[in-house]
Amino acid sequence: MKAIRGAITVKADTADEIKENVKLLLTEIVEKNGLSIENVVCIMFSNTADIHSFYPAKAAREVGFFNCALFSSLEPEIDNSLPLCIRVMVLAEIEDNPKHIYLKGAADLRKDITEKLNIAIDGPAGSGKSTVSKIISKRFDILYLDTGAMYRACALACVNLGVDCANESAVNAIVDSIDISVKYENKMQRTYLNGTDVSESIRTPKISMLASVVAAHGCIRTKMVDLQRKIAKENSCVLDGRDIGTNVLPHAEFKFFLTASPEIRANRRLAENELKGFKQSFADVLQEIKARDEQDINRKIAPLLKADDAIEISSDKLSEEEVADAICAQIQGKI
Repeated sequence: MKAIRGAITVKADTADEIKENVKLLLTEIVEKNGLSIENVVCIMFSNTADIHSFYPAKAAREVGFFNCALFSSLEPEIDNSLPLCIRVMVLAEIEDNPKHIYLKGAADLRKDITEKLNIAIDGPAGSGKSTVSKIISKRFDILYLDTGAMYRACALACVNLGVDCANESAVNAIVDSIDISVKYENKMQRTYLNGTDVSESIRTPKISMLASVVAAHGCIRTKMVDLQRKIAKENSCVLDGRDIGTNVLPHAEFKFFLTASPEIRANRRLAENELKGFKQSFADVLQEIKARDEQDINRKIAPLLKADDAIEISSDKLSEEEVADAICAQIQGKI
């Protein structure tokens, strides 16, 4: 059993207004969550103190919710609270994550639910962007778009075709044959190259280095940025990369830049690679991290750069959960 939250405002404290809007709110909750009335176990309402002409619970009964428990309560009077507001919590037998519904004036109560939420997280290799982004996406129940995977897939395409990733003319000659798509399966991103799932094969150290090389070419960046912007326009999501806040989504409301020392990042990458079966020395990984930084910072097109309005967070002494806590606190403070 899961809880589905919702709220709606009414124009006036009249029985007809309350009945009409309770029906609208419950109908939206049922439709968006694929419910039947039989799935609903309990509906609990609360309303602001300026509503007293009709019980929302009675309105629910009148529109067909006969078999579930119903409850109404009056909220305390709080200065500057949203007026003429009815809130609801529906307890229902569902397996999927609940889709919460906030309508009319109540939409302002939960902008993270009612508006597109795009969060840009930039930083150098090994700063924890991907892991932190995944944590945040789960907390807000939005998509995580691993932009780095898209560039890795482009590098793999070049390798498969025998094209030198550093040769811009050669890469430009094959760019139209590179078809990158992203699918979400069990709430996890899968990256496809020309219809083949390459989510695992793009995670080798070799492809990681080549991704930075191929990402420096304008033809590749234009193709990938267009796709990233399209996904972000259609979905609430967290995007991580090197230039999300400066180039991909320069107008994103929430921008963060993660940093960590090269040694800390090398240790993290070494642990990741060992889990994947890639055996390397700390010295080799540290050298790769520094080389990757040099490539990313000095490339001519969309280099690694902190956006002026991004919040910088050092993860040297913070766990991934603590970094996510700091980011979520900043976001919640605005919404």
